[in-house]
Amino acid sequence: MTRKLTALFAVLAALTLGGLGLSSANAAPATAIGGGSPILIFKGGNSAAACTVTAIGRSANGGRLIGLTAGHCGTPGQRVFSEKYQNRGQIGVITYSAQDLDMAIIEFNGSVVPVRTVKGTTITRIDPRPVQFPTVMCKQGRTTGHTCGVVWASDRKTHFSQMCVIEGDSGAPVTVGRRLVAMVNAYYFTACVGPETGTNIGPIMQRIRATQYGGFRLA
Repeated sequence: MTRKLTALFAVLAALTLGGLGLSSANAAPATAIGGGSPILIFKGGNSAAACTVTAIGRSANGGRLIGLTAGHCGTPGQRVFSEKYQNRGQIGVITYSAQDLDMAIIEFNGSVVPVRTVKGTTITRIDPRPVQFPTVMCKQGRTTGHTCGVVWASDRKTHFSQMCVIEGDSGAPVTVGRRLVAMVNAYYFTACVGPETGTNIGPIMQRIRATQYGGFRLA
């Protein structure tokens, strides 16, 4: 059994009234976002999904500031907030989501400042090659932070590893050194015991080139 890693919970008071972005993006303080940043995707009512940003960068078409996360975290039109700075209001919106790759694109507003380092993870380049056994790769997730594990298997699309992941880690960047190689999407059987699985970054980059954004480069 595969368990997706979205954490769904009631939205805190910070996401009501002023927290829902009633002030303009220009008036909001700058919010640093990068691969490994925890985010909330507003589902409506009083609930939101907690997930993790895979990477942030610029689109090939127009240089718009966009980011990646897991596809099951949200659908187009749903609003995105920083979990750390909820009271700063909306920072972006999901504009694309694909079930076959379980990936989504977020378009950020002007309040976001892109960073390449989040806690213990720094991303300096994108490596589309599948990572093979017995490489050890790591992830920076919203819930379990920085964990590493051996790659058991990988093909063009997906990988299976022994990294510890729990709900909320969906979308977390998977790295080898400073290379972004994949994102976290799910685990099998038992959290942090059963193998982790996710989408490799190569097919995600190919998909972005086929969208309105025309491609992706790290900011």
